[in-house]
Amino acid sequence: MNELMYDGKHDNTLALLSEGYNFIRNRCAQHDTDVFATRLILKPVVCVMGEEAAKMFYSPGRFTRVGAMPPTTLMLLQDKGSVQLKEGAAHAQRKQLFMSMMTPVSLARLAEQFRTLWRERSEHWAEQREVCLHEEVRTLLCDAACRWSGIELTPHELRQRSHEMGAMIDAAGSFGPKNWWSLMLRSRTEHWAQGLIEDVRSEKRPASPATPLHRIAWHREDGELLGKDVAAVELINVIRPTMAIARFLTFAALALHEYPACRERLRFGNPEYLHWFVQEVRRFYPFFPMIGGRAVESFDWQGHHFEENTWFLLDLYGTNHDPRSWNDPDTFEPERFRDWNGSAYNFIPQGGGEYIAGHRCAGEWLTIELMKAGVELMATEMRYRVPRQDLSVSLTKIPALPRSGFAISDIEPISREFQHPASATIHNFPEQDRRKGR
Repeated sequence: MNELMYDGKHDNTLALLSEGYNFIRNRCAQHDTDVFATRLILKPVVCVMGEEAAKMFYSPGRFTRVGAMPPTTLMLLQDKGSVQLKEGAAHAQRKQLFMSMMTPVSLARLAEQFRTLWRERSEHWAEQREVCLHEEVRTLLCDAACRWSGIELTPHELRQRSHEMGAMIDAAGSFGPKNWWSLMLRSRTEHWAQGLIEDVRSEKRPASPATPLHRIAWHREDGELLGKDVAAVELINVIRPTMAIARFLTFAALALHEYPACRERLRFGNPEYLHWFVQEVRRFYPFFPMIGGRAVESFDWQGHHFEENTWFLLDLYGTNHDPRSWNDPDTFEPERFRDWNGSAYNFIPQGGGEYIAGHRCAGEWLTIELMKAGVELMATEMRYRVPRQDLSVSLTKIPALPRSGFAISDIEPISREFQHPASATIHNFPEQDRRKGR
């Protein structure tokens, strides 16, 4: 067996914080390897990148997510008892609960709810001098996800839930006071979700059998209902990840802004190009940088031997930008998906591998449908300006976002009855202003 290349004499946590999304990618390029060992938060870890590494990582039964994420990140993004911490038959059973919500009819219902709320809200945007697109879309997604789930929120409740779950996402990659505050907010959200589960089970709150709220409240495993705390966690794991799609849609708005030729093509209602564009946004822009796992048993890979319980980190961002899989990977080019081979391992913005047997995100189809809806609305049903602002995207901030959140002004909804492709125009400041800080 070959000796594993070790990067750094001591702990590399500060390097990870300073390099962010490029930490693993940089070292793989520097050492011409797909795999290296280092230390993070004083613990030994094996870092891997690329399509072959993803195939190894997503081999069914090879890794567990238990003990593979910092506890604070785990509590914000998954929490104890959630589907991502299950393995084997227990994981497949819980995963099926989530997959049952992802039918074409159900996804179409959610996408249409999102479109309706966007159109209604855009009328209010038109009355404001300027809005932050990310904040607005995140609230819209919270509202749409709750209504789809069978939950009606008052305006006050919507602001509260959107703030709480938005804070969970924003603080997922941070440590210290910001993370602690977000954990406190999460406890409020869990209390609210537990109340919903109890109300459904006691029949105080009606819920259609087709809704996620009903499915989760009455889901049984080994003949027993989920504990109300676990059911609440899984309900949050439907709503909060849907809100995280606001980041993808903000990056989509940035792409429409920086690549106007893409906007021109989208105006003419080409479903195939819309799909390519959405996929390229997911590939090109930073979402979550890496995912962790611990080896369930010892195994060999690429001439190296790895012991049981070895901690691994798979580079999601680096794999999506691997030049062995993607020609000119740091160029935004939706047409590349015309000939993409559909691999479950070289395009992994939300994980890879199989949906049921593995840990690939059950909400990936939901993400794509909501992104298509949002992109169509921005490209064909709105006029707006992009005022002077800092649109830089720092790859050291996790999760990443344009620094300004993408402000838009002079918003004018376009009636669908009178749309013409050429009417959805957009006026921008000069190149040197709109790219300030990039």
